[in-house]
Amino acid sequence: MTVPFYPWTVWIWAGFDPALIVVALYLGWKADQFGKCFIAAIAAFAIAVLFSYAVSAAGIPWPAPITHDGPTFFSVRAVAALLWAMIGYGARQAMGRRA
Repeated sequence: MTVPFYPWTVWIWAGFDPALIVVALYLGWKADQFGKCFIAAIAAFAIAVLFSYAVSAAGIPWPAPITHDGPTFFSVRAVAALLWAMIGYGARQAMGRRA
């Protein structure tokens, strides 16, 4: 039995990949300049893609899998990584850099 593929719903999961969120928020939180959010986003994107691929290859269910026959939505993941990193950076700035 095959599950129907709906690309208009899968792209949302690519932006809300748990590994992407955790890594991007952490690296954005650690950034001490706004420009480093872009570096944090690139690193979070790479780590999350590799992690999602490894989990998918192991056959473990994952909200945003990367498979050879499914969409990867790299552009959605990249923009989401930047947004999550900026949220982490902004949260740290709002706290006054005390943490």
